[in-house]
Amino acid sequence: MAGGDVRAGAARLRPPEPEIVLLAVLVGITAFLSVVPVARLVLEAAAPSGGGGPAVAVLTQPTTWVAARQTLEVTIGGTVVAAILGIVMALLAALTDVRARPALVFGFVLPLMIPPQVTAIAWLQVFGPSSPLLKMLDMAPPIGTRNPLYSRDGIILLLGVHYAPLVFLTLRAGLRRLPRDFVEAALATGASPLRVVTTIIMPMMRPPLVAGVILTTVSCLGNFGIPALLGIPGSYTVLTTLIYQRLAGLGPSVLADVAALSVLLGILVLAGIALQSWMLRQGDYRIAGTADEPARFELGRWRVPAELLGWLVVVFTFVLPMLAMVLTSLVPAYGVKLTAANATLDNYRYIIGAHGPTQRAFVNSFFLSVGAALALVALCMPLGYFVAWRSNSLLRGLSFLAEIPYALPGVVLAIACILLFLRPLPLLGFSLYNTVWIIFVAYLMRFLTLVLRPIVGAFQQLDRSYEEAARMSGAGFAFRQRTVTLPMVAPAAAAGALIVFLTAFNELTVSALLWSSGAETLGVAVFSLEQGGDSTYAAALATLSVIVTILLMIAASALGRRMPRGVVPWRD
Repeated sequence: MAGGDVRAGAARLRPPEPEIVLLAVLVGITAFLSVVPVARLVLEAAAPSGGGGPAVAVLTQPTTWVAARQTLEVTIGGTVVAAILGIVMALLAALTDVRARPALVFGFVLPLMIPPQVTAIAWLQVFGPSSPLLKMLDMAPPIGTRNPLYSRDGIILLLGVHYAPLVFLTLRAGLRRLPRDFVEAALATGASPLRVVTTIIMPMMRPPLVAGVILTTVSCLGNFGIPALLGIPGSYTVLTTLIYQRLAGLGPSVLADVAALSVLLGILVLAGIALQSWMLRQGDYRIAGTADEPARFELGRWRVPAELLGWLVVVFTFVLPMLAMVLTSLVPAYGVKLTAANATLDNYRYIIGAHGPTQRAFVNSFFLSVGAALALVALCMPLGYFVAWRSNSLLRGLSFLAEIPYALPGVVLAIACILLFLRPLPLLGFSLYNTVWIIFVAYLMRFLTLVLRPIVGAFQQLDRSYEEAARMSGAGFAFRQRTVTLPMVAPAAAAGALIVFLTAFNELTVSALLWSSGAETLGVAVFSLEQGGDSTYAAALATLSVIVTILLMIAASALGRRMPRGVVPWRD
């Protein structure tokens, strides 16, 4: 009798046929979005149609290694700047009793959510002879003076400012988990706050600090918008802009060449990720205890100066360049001094009502972002269920592979998509190349993990007893998902979808190589206007994109109150 009960229980635990079929479909779709493009890229670089000649030639050209060296220069420099800013602001926000902390955090994180090309355009309006801000202050340099940002140092500065929030967010998350007892015990022995920070807190924060620094390094390696807008006019080429210039100038005939360059860039990125893993294996950084209340130093008479320092950083990294960009969007012509008499909204009227490519870009970016967000939620809701609650080696490996398209630079993924979709699709007989659909598929590949991670995290925090009770009562998989599990993870899914929309709406790095006439995106429109010399139109369009970004971040913050900590990274 007991043996019969065991066999009956085993039969009940065995996944029914519909679940197996669904899992197979999910695994196939996820593998196509994460594994196939990377494999196609590596195959083209390793064995191109020319018998290996083009790839070998690219890797032996001096321009390749000049671009690689300059890529490392701006990456290391940008990482150092980002680390300094991020560490200072994380210590200030997480370990002190400064006031208005949520607003300070929100203001410091904003540059990360602003598209890199918008960051570059905004900063270009701060300096140079045509800066409306400097003209209003009668501090503009003479006409013909070179903008100092068109240089290696300009790229380093902007990369550092743009990615400093990455270091800030990861380090701040670690500091918030630091038990209060550690700080109180050290202070009780007579140690100064500075000594506590340098000898106790920072050594314990090595894992989040290393994670933030490596994430910043990887992001700097793959950034396209800042090196393109500052480096191309300054004749300073990095690997991302070299790939763009080769493909834009010669078209698909150089796919083997740019595939080799893309693999080289991908190797640098993977080396950074491997370095992170190696550094974190060099010691034990586990922290005993919990941090119900974060450890904080009381600044006393130094609180006001510390608050001023924090807000000065926000003003320097975000408010000042945005103000300069807004002023540029209001001048009647680039280089004209802005006054109350000549301030105009004509630039906004033109890009909204009269400029066809911009109008198409708004529509395309909106529907691409919404479509990608909804499609990824539909995919990741059931996939997250299997990864979190039916985990095995295959699903864990697939979850890891889903991270790769997001970790790789966007131009690398774009080249992989061109290789994958240049020829007509089997059985269907048409190609996605030169259509808006290739951008849509690329967005699915790149942003898959942004939805999957919060959904898996939400599933892992749920009590499985509700779902198990529904299963034992005979409820089918679809009914259990619809009535039990999905409502409980819906807030995390909504947050992931909102982050995808926020990221994709102004995206440039992927679409810069995939767009075509009629398939422009908002990021491409801003980039093209600035590259074409229409700086006032570019500033107006970039200003509108910043407004949309801020509104979306506010919406994400409001939604974040209903979901697990960390899903919306800038919230307390």
